[in-house]
Amino acid sequence: MGKYFGTDGIRGPVGGDLINTDVAYRLGSALGRYLKQYKPELPLNAVIGRDTRLSGPELSGALIQGLNQHGVYVHDLGIVPTPSIAQSLLEQQADIGIAVTASHNPASDNGIKLFDGRGCKFDDAEEARIEALLDAEPSAAADLPMAKAYPLDGAAYYINYARSLMDQNCLSDWKVVLDLANGAGSETTPAVFARWGAELILIGDNPDGENINQGVGSEHPERLGAAVVKHGAKLGIAHDGDADRLVVCDESGTVVDGDILLGLFAVYALRSGALKSDTLVATIQSNLGLDHAVRDAGGKVERTDVGDRNVAQKMREIGSNVGGESSGHIILSDFATTGDGLLAGIKLIDLMCKTKKSLSELRQEIVLFPQATLNLAVAEKKPLASLKTLSAAVAAIEKDFGEDGRVLIRYSGTEPKLRLLVEGKDEKRVVAGLKDLEKAACCDLDVIAR
Repeated sequence: MGKYFGTDGIRGPVGGDLINTDVAYRLGSALGRYLKQYKPELPLNAVIGRDTRLSGPELSGALIQGLNQHGVYVHDLGIVPTPSIAQSLLEQQADIGIAVTASHNPASDNGIKLFDGRGCKFDDAEEARIEALLDAEPSAAADLPMAKAYPLDGAAYYINYARSLMDQNCLSDWKVVLDLANGAGSETTPAVFARWGAELILIGDNPDGENINQGVGSEHPERLGAAVVKHGAKLGIAHDGDADRLVVCDESGTVVDGDILLGLFAVYALRSGALKSDTLVATIQSNLGLDHAVRDAGGKVERTDVGDRNVAQKMREIGSNVGGESSGHIILSDFATTGDGLLAGIKLIDLMCKTKKSLSELRQEIVLFPQATLNLAVAEKKPLASLKTLSAAVAAIEKDFGEDGRVLIRYSGTEPKLRLLVEGKDEKRVVAGLKDLEKAACCDLDVIAR
């Protein structure tokens, strides 16, 4: 991670060191300068959109103002899901896409995500170049002209494309619960489902600028599950604040693990010959049971670091077309360049229709391994390689488990915490293994709290 950019763009409290109008203006100007390095004599175009936070218009305005200083023509999409920004970028053949959103964070936070001319998130090297330009940018002059952008109805294009993926009125006998997190998908996702004739029960569909993710959305699926049971719905779908993530409940109100969804997409794609390179891309966080399920179906799982942009990059490298994170970022690259909660939901429903199986039946086809995790607050993040007692404990557990289990040790990227994970076929051995890791970590590190 860089000085400004984290796992997924820039994010933090509004008015803090990272998210304020001065940084936004300077970032906009830095992005204009960055684009000119690659296209010095060509007109430059950008698309920008935001979620429902009150801070969004002001931050968007500052970004646009910075871009304007370098003659960048800006299309303003208004409130739209983040994946629609990547889609509009490609439709307009723009040079850069900007999403003003803090995703699943509370309304007091905001953030900025960037897409390059391919509709893909920037890699670390490009973010480092942008950061260097940002640090060199002066603040806005007092007499700077007002931000100038041109409205573009990116939501309409996004809705129409999503509607085209299934037949009109194909869900006329379905009840579906949608939790829109009071976020960017509050208008677009219901508009798509209405075309298919589903009876909709809506949660979190009244954004007021301050209630995004507040007790609703992908971080709070308990309301979704309860509504599914109450209304006798076939399933429930929840987004996060910018609608690039999917969390689902089956007809019993049970939340379906994100790794199970990835497994279903991969296994059924393998069976139909549609999984390119016969490979699903997942992160180091995904359950080992996912690997076994895909392997049993004739494919394999390729793992990468946490972050949907890392997943997307690996997919491009190896030619895979299905990947994602257990958190609900699912990338189906035959249809989109980035994670899209609505698209993933559509493809899940399409699978239910084609197999004529309920979601509770489908989810039982992917068996995950028992897993135990623990986060330890530490005084200092010592290099993992220097933790000899912990390294020995990891080696002993891995030798004991063989191919039927795994251990993951890593530091949090944002907090002073050591994250421990053990998973395997035998739950008792998993729990015992985690206790061994905890004991070993306490020998090597100054643990403040568990």
